[in-house]
Parts: sequence; C-alpha cells; structure tokens
Amino acid sequence: MTTLRKALNNRILVLDGAMGTMIQRQNLTENDYRGERFAAWHTELKGNNDLLSLTQPEIIYNIHCQYLTAGADIIETNTFNAQRISMADYEMGDFVREINLAAAKIARRAADKFTAQNPEKQRFVVGSMGPTNKSLSLSPDAANPALRAITFDELVSAYQEQALALIDGGVDALLIETIFDTLNAKAAIIAVQNAMNQENKKVEIMFSATVADVSGRLLAGQTIEAFLASISHAEPLSVGLNCSFGAKEMMPFLQELSSKSPFFVSAYPNAGLPNQLGQYDQTPEIMALQVKDYIENQLVNIIGGCCGTTPEHIAAFQNILKQREKTIDKRQTKEKSKDLILSGLEILKICK
Repeated sequence: MTTLRKALNNRILVLDGAMGTMIQRQNLTENDYRGERFAAWHTELKGNNDLLSLTQPEIIYNIHCQYLTAGADIIETNTFNAQRISMADYEMGDFVREINLAAAKIARRAADKFTAQNPEKQRFVVGSMGPTNKSLSLSPDAANPALRAITFDELVSAYQEQALALIDGGVDALLIETIFDTLNAKAAIIAVQNAMNQENKKVEIMFSATVADVSGRLLAGQTIEAFLASISHAEPLSVGLNCSFGAKEMMPFLQELSSKSPFFVSAYPNAGLPNQLGQYDQTPEIMALQVKDYIENQLVNIIGGCCGTTPEHIAAFQNILKQREKTIDKRQTKEKSKDLILSGLEILKICK
C-alpha cells in the first residue's frame, strides 16, 4: 500500500466535496439528529452535523461512498466542529472522543472498501479539524480589544483530544482547515504533535486557510505569504486554500501560494459565490472549467470542493484530470528558501 505522500509525488489527487451540502440534501429533522440515544437531550441538536456519525452513521457512510464513486482519492471525516469548544454550543463536550472515533472509522470503512475494489486507485482518509468558533487573535468585544474568548492552552487541549481520536480511528492525515487565525492553527500544530507523540504514531499534517476578502488576507489580518511562513516549521504535507470564494476568484491567491510553497498545494473552493439566499449556484460543468485553469497552470497537487459542491462536481474534476493527465505536467514543489523569514501580519525576510 502506498502512502499519501507517495501518491502525491505521482499525480494530482482529488479531494471530496462539501459534507454539509450533502447533509442538507437529506432534509433531516430534529428527531433524526437526536436518534434514539439522544431523544431526551436537553438542548436542540439539529445542525450538529458531526453528531450524525453517532446517530445516523449510514447517512454519513453513504455520503462518503457517493464521493468515492465520483472519483475522490481523499475523503474527509465528518468532524469539522468535533472538538469541545464548538460542541459546547450543544453541551456535548463529553462525546468528542466518541464522535471523532466513530467518524474516522466510518470514513476508513468506506475508503478501504473502494481501495479493495480497485487496488490501483488507493483511497485515503484525512481527519477534518476546523478552526473552532473562537479566535486567539481577535477580541469578541470591539470595546475591549484585549479580551479573548479562549486561551492558547485551552485550544491546544481541545485539539489534542480530537487529534488523538482521529489517529486512533485510522486516518492517514490530519487536515487543519478553514484557518482564519494562524494562532489557532499553531495551537493545532502543538496539539497534533502531542497526540502523535502520545500514540507513538506519525500521520501527515495538512493546512488549508481561508481568505477573508479580495485583499488576500486571513480574517486575523495575515497575508498568505506570512501564513505560509508561520506554519512551515511543522513540515506539512500540504498547504492550501479553501472556502473563501469560487474557483475563479480564488485564482490570484492560489497563484501566490503555489509560487512560494515548498510543500504540496491544495485548493477546494466554493461552488461560486453565494446568491442572495446563501445558496451556491455554480454547476459542476462551469466549476470544472475554472478548475482546469488550476491544473493547466500547474498550481495544485490536490483539488476538491468546499461549500455547495457535490459528487457531481467531484466527478467533473476527475474527468478534467483524465482528459489532461497525459498532456499537463503536475505541479512541482518549490525549493525551500535559505533566507530567514519571520512573520507577523506580513513577512520580514533577512537575505543571506
């Protein structure tokens, strides 16, 4: 069996699309979210998508299978908000380990089934670790800029609990994603490293940031290049961008990241920009044409979809790759800079 890193050395891999979009298609009720086990739970549970790995595991398994059938090489666990900080909204912090473990095993079962069916196309599982609903860099109160809703150590602890369960569940990598605050990501790095040491098992680390607006900065104010410098010490498998915009609007920011990254580069944009109702209207055919520009310009090593994308989008991306695989060279990682690069909101480069 090959590793995720070896697979990326050989070809562009396709990541799955939006889990939330597919769950919304199910039109689940409050009772569906609760299941039998949590029928008498004291808070509303509808919207707690991560809990479905416990209460509706076959729905999550079938969503994974739909993306694998569409051609996804990599699927994400249904754990974007599955840490104590976000689960506090539902007062379900004590179920964090169980949720992550179940979600990882569901995804692993689906991926291994498809690998067994076609061993030449191995499928991989990455553990999704979202940004939480707190920020270490930004105050929740405009009148008190020094205020923080959480401490660094609290965030490390929450991420570490999640990472341990995902590793125990058999993921190939941990994806710290939709990063809007790099300090949160740094807490996740420490947590993941602690978890790997505790389990005496190494898995790959992947990062994906989200750009706040056309300025090309994260919500906390950091530039893409400064973000790259801030997390490079973790020696990740990949660094990329997700959510933010549609594929066309993400292009200039992806070009900047790809031109500087000594790591593999991922991109999984939204299906266009949301309409007035908050829906994503971009068809698989239109989005695939925009993604083709990523491939032809050798910008990415991993391509997938975020908000609004479906198995139909992923199948369209896979078709583009099949059409172009013999005519387009894959992206090569850049040589690591020998200069000293420090980062705050922007970089400070001290040339040798």
